[in-house]
Amino acid sequence: MSKILEKFQNYIQSKKQHEGTPFIPYEYCTRCEANLTLQKGFDPTLPYWICLGCGEMLINPSSEAESNIVWICDECGTILNTQPGFDDALHASVPEWPCTNCGFVNKLSESEIYASEDEYQASQKDPYKGLSDADVLALSNYEEIDAVNDREDVLLVRHRETGQLWIKKLIAVYDKSVYLYLREHPIAFMPRIRELYESSNCLIVIEEYLEGDTVAALLGDPPHPLPLETSLHIAQSVCGVLHELHNLPTPIVHRDVKPSNILVTPKAQVYLLDMNVAKWYDPDQTDDTCYMGTRYYAAPEQAGYGFRASSARSDIYAVGVLLNVMLTGKYPKEAKADGAIWPIIETCISLNAEERYTAAELKKVLDDYLQNLHTRGGT
Repeated sequence: MSKILEKFQNYIQSKKQHEGTPFIPYEYCTRCEANLTLQKGFDPTLPYWICLGCGEMLINPSSEAESNIVWICDECGTILNTQPGFDDALHASVPEWPCTNCGFVNKLSESEIYASEDEYQASQKDPYKGLSDADVLALSNYEEIDAVNDREDVLLVRHRETGQLWIKKLIAVYDKSVYLYLREHPIAFMPRIRELYESSNCLIVIEEYLEGDTVAALLGDPPHPLPLETSLHIAQSVCGVLHELHNLPTPIVHRDVKPSNILVTPKAQVYLLDMNVAKWYDPDQTDDTCYMGTRYYAAPEQAGYGFRASSARSDIYAVGVLLNVMLTGKYPKEAKADGAIWPIIETCISLNAEERYTAAELKKVLDDYLQNLHTRGGT
């Protein structure tokens, strides 16, 4: 919760800005050199500041604080030292402090103090921080084999007793209720969730391991077009999964349909992966609380454009972009797919969400297109 920090020690006294003007110490981060004056809420008179770029705790070199111990709320990350009345709490018989920002009661104990900034930063990245002993013991049953695609947050693991392979994911941004629901109500052609553990820093998911290649791997780098029937099969299969998600009692919007989140098995089965940014659909919501998604695949409403929050038709936008990329190797704005498939893609990526297909409609349109293709032998 708190940490001891060394004051700025002759930092940047010799540094100069681009045009030879003196560098002002408390206007730039000592770790990433970000311009603090551009960060929302920053005030050079504040005694402390957490850089919004890298998370580094900074102490104002002109601060007259008696101690260089900075206390941070375990719940919301707010600095407690500057909250009125906090200093008195430090000397109480039972030192604790309810954060005035979120109400969480923090313990003010020496055992909570980190010896250095590096130690604190390491603790903030520790995926197992805050887990119970029982959870740590359960996770120890999974031996880490390798990182998947060199990602430190997606690991191939083997259960020590059964020898079965699983995938372990360390997810920093998530809606736990979505994962809990999918664990109890699995969707066909999505990896089955086996176990969930929530630490202070992330959600740890143990899910089904599937052999195969992602569409991103099939496309290559730089992307090259896939065969027409392969592309249609993948798009139709994704529509099938989305139809199930979109027709739950409370629909789930995936919000991140893209090549790296679609896996094709050796038997040509298509799986939709990664529910990290998925959300429950709320018809009364007019804007997403957090703008999520991947550039070029995210619908305009996912980036705050329009008058509605993301919905099932936001996923259809992504499928349209996906289909164009599979057919051309390029985004629609770079190159349009040839022939009668383009009007289908164009409907998918309409700026007006209401003009897009539903997942079931798009699957049928693609079925009809494929049948006509076989009948006429055209494109």
